[in-house]
Amino acid sequence: MWPGNWLLKRLLKSMPTDIPYQGAASDSKVHVRWLPTQGQAHTVLGVIVLALLAGIIVPFYAEVMDYKLARLAALPAFLLFGFLLLFNRMALLTLIIVFRSVGDVVLESTRFSIGGYTTGLGGVINLCVILLACMLVMERPQQLPKKMTLAWLPFLLAALFGVVISPEKGDAIRTYLTLLSYFAMFVSAFYFVRSAQDFRYCVRLVLWSSVLPAMYALVDVALHGASGGAEGFRLQSTFTHPNIFAFYLTLVIPLILFTLKDKAMPLSGTMRVIVTLYFFYLLALLVLTQTRSAWIACLFVFVGYALLFERRYLLYLMLLPAVALLVPEIRDRLLDLGSGTEAVGYAKLNSFAWRLSIWESGLQWMRPSHYLSGYGVEAFRHFSQTFFPAANKMNWGAHNVYVQWFFDAGVIGLCAYLFLYARMVLALKALFKADRLASFITIAIVIVYLVVSSSDNMFGYLVFNWYLSLIHI
Repeated sequence: MWPGNWLLKRLLKSMPTDIPYQGAASDSKVHVRWLPTQGQAHTVLGVIVLALLAGIIVPFYAEVMDYKLARLAALPAFLLFGFLLLFNRMALLTLIIVFRSVGDVVLESTRFSIGGYTTGLGGVINLCVILLACMLVMERPQQLPKKMTLAWLPFLLAALFGVVISPEKGDAIRTYLTLLSYFAMFVSAFYFVRSAQDFRYCVRLVLWSSVLPAMYALVDVALHGASGGAEGFRLQSTFTHPNIFAFYLTLVIPLILFTLKDKAMPLSGTMRVIVTLYFFYLLALLVLTQTRSAWIACLFVFVGYALLFERRYLLYLMLLPAVALLVPEIRDRLLDLGSGTEAVGYAKLNSFAWRLSIWESGLQWMRPSHYLSGYGVEAFRHFSQTFFPAANKMNWGAHNVYVQWFFDAGVIGLCAYLFLYARMVLALKALFKADRLASFITIAIVIVYLVVSSSDNMFGYLVFNWYLSLIHI
């Protein structure tokens, strides 16, 4: 039921029925109840208070937002998310799943600062996800996935300790809330996905989330494809960086393989053709991102899928070297690995050599006294200007989750992180006999995540992590 209808019915039920009114022209009593009950009085009082607060907040909000349209438009979105959080949580989660993939650019325009702290609609959505999980757990604690919650607990505790000792408290708190939102999405999925059919519905929601980024990719190519600069054009679509879009595609593409092969929900002939064409279209977009680690991760998925389900695909994979040489974007990116490997003022380093340099610099700078607990969340960025000669007055992430988490949270934090994903893989492997295809695809996506984590700052890529947490239930 739409919440507005519910509210209307509540108001109608509270209309007066039994207070006597003495009319001037008649002695008869008209029974109309104008005085509310105690509960209704509290409701009326709450509405009045909210109205007063709105009257106070809206002008203040407009001033803080500097009267900018994107920021002002975020207020109705705030109210919508709050409304759905209270009255239709499934609709809220569905809305987030389908549209969060196109949100990065829009959400960036809603950011504002209060007291030196930057937030925006994106922060509100993160908070809604965390509150959603909390409300679900409080309402139905018996459905909480206890084994996986216990697997998350060491990681979250290590991260919390890292916040306490962090030299960058504000950034550390923001990072911790982001990590907490990943766990919240994981927990929320358990309450809404209660069957194999629910899981398949969730998979299709994630696939639908890719449609708008895939469509906008054409706009991105049209606007920027001819002006990619010396290093060539890199497609990022609705995301803030090509790597993020690439990693998102490495999650969606295996789900398309699952959809094409799944016998529980078979596709019609026409739909199968459409999905197959869409599959190759997304592969083309992945190539245009020029993200090599994502290419390698997808190759692992294809090899595993071919060995287990479609042996004829092995023949297609054998043609990949020839295709790689024929496609300029792939050929140039692969050849780039052989150049720029020597540090000549760091200016001519390729991306791989640059990563090796910052990893080596950070690990050599660490003191053995910090090996166990690290320097605190966001410490790598904080100290990067100290230990990395090529920092150029910028704070750099490690572009490697394992290096950064060892630096930030020590051996304890790194082991907790690896334990979480080992436990996740084992849980998914246990489902192999029940659903061989679903088990493989979900494990493959975890492996994709672990592979690309060796070359980028995956902790900060919220969209990928939310969808990853969503489907690994």
